[in-house]
Amino acid sequence: MKLTQEEQQMFNGECSKSEQKAMQILVVLGKIYGAEKMISVTSVQIAGVSYSNLGEAGLEFLEKIGEDGRVKVLTTLNPAGMDLENYKSLGISEDFADKQRKVIDAFKKMGVDVTCTCTPYLIGNKPKKGDHIAWSESSAVCYANSVLGARTNREGGPSAIAAALTGKTPEYGMHLEKNRQAQVRVKVEAEMKGTERFGLLGKIVGEKIGNKIPYFVGIKTASTEELKSLCASIATYGGTAMFHIEGITPNQTSIPIEQITVKEDHILKAEVELNDQCEVDFVSIGCPHCTLEEIMKISNFLRGKKVTKEAWITVARPIKKRAEDLGYIKAIEDSGAKIACDTCCVVAPIKGRFKCLATDSAKGCFYGVGKNNFKVKIMSFEKCLEEMVR
Repeated sequence: MKLTQEEQQMFNGECSKSEQKAMQILVVLGKIYGAEKMISVTSVQIAGVSYSNLGEAGLEFLEKIGEDGRVKVLTTLNPAGMDLENYKSLGISEDFADKQRKVIDAFKKMGVDVTCTCTPYLIGNKPKKGDHIAWSESSAVCYANSVLGARTNREGGPSAIAAALTGKTPEYGMHLEKNRQAQVRVKVEAEMKGTERFGLLGKIVGEKIGNKIPYFVGIKTASTEELKSLCASIATYGGTAMFHIEGITPNQTSIPIEQITVKEDHILKAEVELNDQCEVDFVSIGCPHCTLEEIMKISNFLRGKKVTKEAWITVARPIKKRAEDLGYIKAIEDSGAKIACDTCCVVAPIKGRFKCLATDSAKGCFYGVGKNNFKVKIMSFEKCLEEMVR
């Protein structure tokens, strides 16, 4: 790889030890993928923040970096294992909380903005079309590439931290135009409306084409909420980092010859697959984290009502603050539903606490089954709200 003078100095250790280790990681990564050079990034998003994923070895690694490592670009975090302020109300133990706070403190020492969210594009970490970035969270990566037109690979935790400390990433993969072209045309012959339906579409297509890039036709409109649901699902069930939607997304591509068709009966079949026979005892909305619009709808529905089971609304803390200022949060909390900032039902340590999860998120269903051994029910956003008070 060709390194600039600044990059070579970092590699040689003429700066901090953490910068040297970071550049060495990036050079090895670049060589593996055949990158010819490094490129500058405008922002970073780091996954692997929950202590339940990191453990003691991960915490020790972060604290070591924090001794002399400082980020060079805007850097935010993926959800942690708990609400950093109201973890007790979510049933998180003090022992876990102590460990999680140490993780966050290590990131804070590096200069990271410790807003913990899977939707960084909703809270100010929103790159422009053509920006090179280094993001980790699969749904955020897919959203950045597909909806925003930014350019990022799906980084691992260490490579994202390395990019934050150096402001660099190897130029390969989704940073190159040739790798951003659609590979499969997906003709959608089903009514597409609602976050759960876009999630089911992502499940179907992800399972059919894996990590290939799809070109969707037949989708007439798609809201921010529906797009983030599709991003979360297609990245989870298939691993793709990008898609194109004809007339909606900003990237240009050639039209692929290979084609698959998604019909109404495919959507209904996928829905059946994510609906177990069980009595719901846990409802979670906000995977990926809720928009302000979603919080408003939840508030309007729950005003004057009482929830009858555990109900989590997961959201980035800055969105919660805006919602508080607009008077939305009080109605939600008065109902008994819990606002969970900084975390979500995927990364919180909740295995064994519940038996049946209801959610509008296909991704939430995937991890509910695979990680927490829950039975699951996918429902529309509106039916999830109804389930909370049923």
